[in-house]
Amino acid sequence: MSTRHWFLPETPDVLGLLRAQLGVTIEGLDALVAWAEGDRMAPEVMRDAEHRGDAAQRAVLEALRAAFVTPLEPEDVFMLSRGIDRILDYAGDLVSESEVLASSADEVITEMARDLAQAARLIDQALEHLGRDDDAATAAADSAIKADRRLERAYYRGMGALLDVENRSERIARRELYRRCTRVGETVVDVAERVVYAVIKQG
Repeated sequence: MSTRHWFLPETPDVLGLLRAQLGVTIEGLDALVAWAEGDRMAPEVMRDAEHRGDAAQRAVLEALRAAFVTPLEPEDVFMLSRGIDRILDYAGDLVSESEVLASSADEVITEMARDLAQAARLIDQALEHLGRDDDAATAAADSAIKADRRLERAYYRGMGALLDVENRSERIARRELYRRCTRVGETVVDVAERVVYAVIKQG
């Protein structure tokens, strides 16, 4: 065996691990949709996804430290991984606050949850194309941002409808849950824009 082999660094699949982390987040967002549609077991599924998402993020960061070269700059990998983790955490916060406020999801929240799940899948498509087809990666990331724009329209429509809700406690609870949804959406946009930025730096 050649001694040259001793000096070849391992190259962890950082991008693959990043997509694996995103896959867990997508599972969590699918559970968010199920929760919004009335599935009582969905919150438990989300909590499990959050635990697995934390482990997946640690795997990304460990691989990032070990990798001699990476398909993206380390800063971009770190920021993407952190953003993906926050998407899942904030979605979990939404469900937790709903339980505390004793306010279940309505049609507006269900619509926004579906937009979030779709946006996460589009980000996964963007990551799949990174380094191979920059135009396709950018297009998928842009589509994820557009999904958040749909979420914003649902948010404003829901906020407007709250003017007709007479019960003050219910009005306040709905408003807070709507805002939680937009916080998740803003984080989705941050991740999508980071993908676009990574493509620009590679160009």
